[in-house]
Amino acid sequence: MAPRLRLSLVLIACALGVSACNPTLRSHGHRYTVGEEPNIVPMEDTRASVVRQLGNPSTRGTFEDDTWYYISATRESLAYLRPVTRDRRIIAVSFNEDGVVSEVNEYSLEDGRVVAYNDRETPTRGRELSFLEQLIGTVGRLPTDQFSDEDNLPGGAGGPRRN
Repeated sequence: MAPRLRLSLVLIACALGVSACNPTLRSHGHRYTVGEEPNIVPMEDTRASVVRQLGNPSTRGTFEDDTWYYISATRESLAYLRPVTRDRRIIAVSFNEDGVVSEVNEYSLEDGRVVAYNDRETPTRGRELSFLEQLIGTVGRLPTDQFSDEDNLPGGAGGPRRN
């Protein structure tokens, strides 16, 4: 093979390999247009005007319905690696009893906290059986009343007696 052809093939293979490693960005949640800043004025805007400006909220307060959250996140994934959150924006709009905006807060990725999950399991009563014990545990403990002449069916049906 000619050296120029070999060099061209190597360069093409390298270009394809490098292009396969480009990160993929994905946007999740509420979509903002570039340069969009919500113009929500506390003590003036109502629930209806907030819906007109931002649309329906991503989620609402868990215990009280007086706070709406608009959440957006951008995640970057690279090949087989775990995706990384590059940007997060949360707008929290709180309302008073009359449905008027009382407070607007904006949170970013820097405001987030890492939550340590507890991975303990609730114990169950009795002893734990291994897979083999579960599989062959009833061998030798077959109920003898099923092999006798009595026709006592579950539910008291009994059926006709054979004589």
